Amino acid sequence: MKTTRKEHDFLGELEIPDHLYYGIQTFRAVENFNITGIPISREPLFIKALGYVKKAAAMANKDCGALDAKIAEAICYGSDQVIAGKFDQEFVSDLIQGGAGTSVNMNANEVIANIGLEYLGHKKGEYNFLHPNNHVNCSQSTNDAYPSAFRIALYLKMDHFIKTVENLEKAFAAKGSEFKEVLKMGRTQLQDAVPMTLGQEFHSYATTIGEDVLRLKEAQSLVLDINMGATAIGTKVNAPEGYPEICVNYLAKEVGIPLTLSPDLIEATVDTGAYVQIMGTMKRTAVKISKICNDLRLLSSGPRTGFNEINLPPRQPGSSIMPGKVNPVIPEVVNQTCFYVIGQDLTVTMAAEAGQLQLNVMEPVIAFAMFTSLDYLSNAIQTLIDKCIIGITANEQHCYNMVMNSIGIVTQLNPILGYEESASIAGEALKTGKSVHQIAVVERKLITQDKWDEIYSIENLINPRFITS
Repeated sequence: MKTTRKEHDFLGELEIPDHLYYGIQTFRAVENFNITGIPISREPLFIKALGYVKKAAAMANKDCGALDAKIAEAICYGSDQVIAGKFDQEFVSDLIQGGAGTSVNMNANEVIANIGLEYLGHKKGEYNFLHPNNHVNCSQSTNDAYPSAFRIALYLKMDHFIKTVENLEKAFAAKGSEFKEVLKMGRTQLQDAVPMTLGQEFHSYATTIGEDVLRLKEAQSLVLDINMGATAIGTKVNAPEGYPEICVNYLAKEVGIPLTLSPDLIEATVDTGAYVQIMGTMKRTAVKISKICNDLRLLSSGPRTGFNEINLPPRQPGSSIMPGKVNPVIPEVVNQTCFYVIGQDLTVTMAAEAGQLQLNVMEPVIAFAMFTSLDYLSNAIQTLIDKCIIGITANEQHCYNMVMNSIGIVTQLNPILGYEESASIAGEALKTGKSVHQIAVVERKLITQDKWDEIYSIENLINPRFITS
């Protein structure tokens, strides 16, 4: 038979199953916030960050004389257990919740308190020996503990995301090298433009993704500025002298990243501009990746009535009614993931705007939007690399034939024949279905075959020299 323990808050008493390490305030949160069905246990980096915050606070409080050394030791022990991931299942608060993250903060306080109580030889719930608020939350408020943990988790999560984006850059660069000799037609507004190589096209994808890697790293650094020690609104109420600086120093050492204390804690407690900047940069990355996926779907369209310049690896039958059809399902799923991330940018924008006076209570939905966006887009990018890009092949002869049959190659004649004559050739070719070569060389004899061969060598097609003689 399962036993319970009685816990109370100022709203009343509840019977808490004794095997649980969380307490009454977390229990109320579970009852109140059944929103996403996604508990914070699904974000282990966030739990780890909460453990770091509580440990650093305990050490700083001990140094400042606000906590007894034995109590601080028990809190550090409990925090280390949380950091190690041994109690992730005890973090049950929904990621989206009211209260500006109070339920998450209390979830951490209660779990660490009860681990610490057992460490001291007491039972769970014997809070007169080690209290979630009085001790684990000493010199803190949700308003500095929650955002500091959120920023640490976000920074660490972005490390993985940025590495995944770098892998995407490398995958495109590898295809750029593989396809460097594959001549194809470039297009603007879906119309024939001028020749290029498939390698140049894929190399441009690598370049544009590489630019976003730099922007993501710049944005990531914005969350290193934290408000730990601000307590309720940034006035440091209930915190001992020197506590914020000592706490942030401990926190930086524990996490291993260069965290700094914000110079204006009142501003830092309400400001969510860093999240807007980071999410906007993530949106930019999603927009670019989605555009590239659009290109991959177009370039692989067909196989006989589309562009058919590249082949995407076949992943599944494409139709329940059309035998033999294979769809570009990987670019499609990445497109859809990018749409989600783009939408979450608006969520973060509206939540940041909704701040009032000395606090923004909407940080939980900001955390949800950013955490899920980083996870989903990381998964989508890795799927794109593994199940699509690596296996792309080129239809080299088909690409070449399309170039030589294209009207666009008349552009190479501009420097020799002039725009008007070249436009006349293009118009006749379009009207009659003849090739530019047939009209310019065979019928009108405007240039010799030798000159044609010189102008339309692959080297000159992709790096045109304006031949004037």
